Formats: sequence, C-alpha cells, structure tokens
Amino acid sequence: MHSLFKKVIVAVNGSEQSIHASMYSILMAKQLGCELKAVYVVDTATIRQLTLSKFLISDESNNYEKSLEEEGKKLLESVVQLSKQKGVKIQTELRKGAVWSELITCAEEYKADLIVLGGKEHDRVSVESVLKKDHISATNFGIVGYAGCNVLIVREKDIEKRFKIE
Repeated sequence: MHSLFKKVIVAVNGSEQSIHASMYSILMAKQLGCELKAVYVVDTATIRQLTLSKFLISDESNNYEKSLEEEGKKLLESVVQLSKQKGVKIQTELRKGAVWSELITCAEEYKADLIVLGGKEHDRVSVESVLKKDHISATNFGIVGYAGCNVLIVREKDIEKRFKIE
C-alpha cells in the first residue's frame, strides 16, 4: 500500500504550536514512512516594512535579521534532535522572505504533498470569528489559501505526551 503522503514540510517558528506541529509531523513520518523537511523563514518582508515605516533603522534591521537567522538555525537543530529521538530522518531549510509565500514556494520546490502548521485554540473557525476575521493567523491563512498541496493545522494539546509514548 502506498503512503498517503510522500513528502511533508513542517513550518518552524519557535512557538509552542510549531514545536507541537514538529512533533506531530515526526510521528507521522515515522508511521507513514514519508520524507520530512523542517523549514524556518526569517521574515525579512516584515523587517523591510518596519524599516520603511521608520520603526527600525537600517542597523537595527540588519541586527534583527541576523538574530532571527541564528534563532532559526537553533530551532531547526532542535527539531533535528527531536526527529533523532524517533529515528526519523529530517531535512532542514532556512529561508528568507515573507513567511507564507516562502513556505508555499518551498513546498512547490520540494514537491510536498502536505504542509504541517501549528495552530492555536482560538484559530478555530466559527461564523462569528469569520465575520471578525480573527479565526486564523494571517500567515496560516495565506498558506491555507494559496498552497498547491494539502495543509494540516495541528491543535492537539496532548502531542507532547504522545511523542514521549510512541
């Protein structure tokens, strides 16, 4: 039987939700035998906007970008360590640009079947939240709206327990 997913990308940003998404995707890769890639995007698009809006001066934006790049490398390494605990091979990639568009581009280049994202409890969709337009983060909304593959938003609260058990 062929696996439902062959190539999976998980978005990493350091939030608790992205760590949960990483754990979930590692367990999924182990069970389904799919290839896995963790991606961190240095949000240079927002840094550029903040600089143009004079919220950051040029030196600050350069320092901030370097800081985010270092943070991204550390976060990707922590996901590699998590995957080693489960005997799962994982690729990593650090990109720069607008987060949602870089993740979509990466998924296209990698020929991913699935993008895994972390989601917050308040990301749940209801009629009221849709009308208020606060039902999903802007980044996740962009990815869900424009991705050429399936997108999974992980909201499982007990994933840390499952990760330790499995």
